[in-house]
This record gives sequence, C-alpha cells and structure tokens, in this order.
Amino acid sequence: MNRRGFLLRGAAATAATALATQGWAAAGGPSFLTAANRADNSTWLVGLGGDGDVRFALPIPARGHAAAAHPHRAEAVAFARRPGRFAAVIDCVAGTEIAELQSPDGRHFYGHGAFSADGRLLYTTENAYDVPDGRLGIWDASDGYRRVGEIASGGLGPHEIIRLDDGGFAVANGGVQTHPDYERVKLNVPTMRPNLTYLSAAGTIVEQVAPPAELHQLSIRHIDAAAGGPVVMALQWEGDPRQLVPLAAMHRRGEDLRLLDHPDMASLKQFGGSVAISGDLSEFAVTSPKGGSVLYFDPGNGAARGSEALPEASGVAREGDGLAITLAGAIGYRTGGHTEICARTDDWTWDNHLVRI
Repeated sequence: MNRRGFLLRGAAATAATALATQGWAAAGGPSFLTAANRADNSTWLVGLGGDGDVRFALPIPARGHAAAAHPHRAEAVAFARRPGRFAAVIDCVAGTEIAELQSPDGRHFYGHGAFSADGRLLYTTENAYDVPDGRLGIWDASDGYRRVGEIASGGLGPHEIIRLDDGGFAVANGGVQTHPDYERVKLNVPTMRPNLTYLSAAGTIVEQVAPPAELHQLSIRHIDAAAGGPVVMALQWEGDPRQLVPLAAMHRRGEDLRLLDHPDMASLKQFGGSVAISGDLSEFAVTSPKGGSVLYFDPGNGAARGSEALPEASGVAREGDGLAITLAGAIGYRTGGHTEICARTDDWTWDNHLVRI
C-alpha cells in the first residue's frame, strides 16, 4: 500500500480538518481503538463500540501497535510497531488523514503516545538510536501536529506512556535498545536496565523506580493507572527462558516497585502483553497472546485473583465496571469475576492493545 496515498487527500483532507472539531459521537461513538489485521494482511485502525461492534475501520500503511485518542476531538494517532518511523493522524469521522508524522533523523517510534490533558500536545515514545537514549517527541496538535521538541524519557526503550490524573505522565522505559538497521533485534539484552519514570506536566523527571539488579532483564513495557490507585505493569522477561519470574508489578509514588506473584505465572510464557484496571477498581488483568492466558490481581494489595485461558488474549481495557479483552476471533467482557465471550470478530486479528476513548 502506498503510504502517501493510503487515505483520501486534497479537498477531503481539508474537510477533515474542519470535521476534526467534532467529538467521538460523530465517529459512531466508539469505546475503544485497536490496531488489527485481516486475512489478506491489510492493516487497519479499528474503532469498537462497547458492544463489540466495529464502528469504523480505517486503513493504515503498515502493521500498527497502539493508538492515542485525542481527549476532545474524534482524532486518533496510529503508531507503527518498533522500530517503525510513521504515525498516521486520522479524522475518525471523515476517514481521512489529517497529518502524517515521521520520526526525525536518528529516531524511531516505539508504538505508543499520549496527549496532554487539554489535547494541545502529543507526546510520542521514541529511540535516539545512535546515542542511544530514550526520548519523548513533542508535537503541536493545534498546529497540524508540527514537531516542537523532545525531552528525555528517563531511560532506554521508552514503550508505553500514559497521562496521569495530575496532568503528568508515567513512562515504561523497557530498557531494550533497537536500531532500524537491525529490524526488531534486541541489541543490549545482557546490559539492559528498565525503569518506570514519572514526569511532571512540564516534562521534568520527578521519580523513578526499577526492578532489582538481579532482574535487570525484566522489561517494563505496558502500564495503566486509575484515580487514586497505583500504576500497574505488564512485564516481559528477556533473560534465561528457563527462569520463572514475575510478569506483573505495581507501584505507588514514594514506595519501592512491587513485583507480584501468581500461581499461574508460567502460563504467560514470559510475555505480559497488555494491562488494565477494571472499571470498579476491584482487579487488574495482564494478558498474554503468546500464552493464551490472562492473570488477575487485586490492585489494592497485589494478591492473585485467579486466571483463565483465552486464546490469543491481546488487548485489555476497562469497560463499565469490568474489562473488555480482545482475543482470537472474539471480544470478551469480564464483570464480577466472570468472562463472557459476547462478540465474534472472525474477520480480524487484533494487536496487543485496546485503547479506551
């Protein structure tokens, strides 16, 4: 697919700029965004309703990873997987491209981004791969997504970034160094040093925590938080595959990072794919598409709350009082400790993330 022409251009793009002031209801009222593939290997950004219905499906130029939803306008930014260098800003009402972001020379994206609370700025997780060091690119969403600068992420391999209730951000610095010349090869596994970094709304680092030194290959990749609660984490183990390690963690400001035990940890196959706290704050889930498994934890005390086998369990996000989970050919909804497969989606293969709008 021609990246420069994968969505409507010209007059339609001009119209999209005007339509972008409309809210998400004008785009069919989706509850979630996710990247997806079809059997013909075409790649898409999909808007899903809370009932699992596809509210829109818009083509993107290559396989996506996650998306960032504008807090006020029906706009979404679809990011390439690492070490991709494109991000497409899409008007989800008109189905047109508003802007195409290219990482600057010496940078690639890590598949995630987050808007400031007022929606004026977009922050993108990036790799300054020749340094190497993690960066957060800053783009002015009120001025055609013009790049206006960058700040340090606080570590190598910044993966997911989320906005916190105080207007600041949490960044999962996964610790993994990559380079576009080597595709997805992890170049520094013996020396990697992941961390969770908190930044103020102004972009200054205010706190950092990390796994213990003996688990320095435990990559912090995906994070979630709810009002008044901890940041919860899905982890990926890059060390000896025979070693069973915790793949979930939580952190409250001013405390140490807490790694969580679970009797079914081995079912994740060393890969925590996504994480989310339920709407009623009673549990959080860590999924594993590789293991076809979901583990549940109590976000108050970190205790294990059971598990279940769900094939290709991928994205997870809060929905109502519970959780929505994308899996092989379907979407599941979990409330009150029970998961029901409510929507069939056989035409789609989901990527890791389900982003709540």
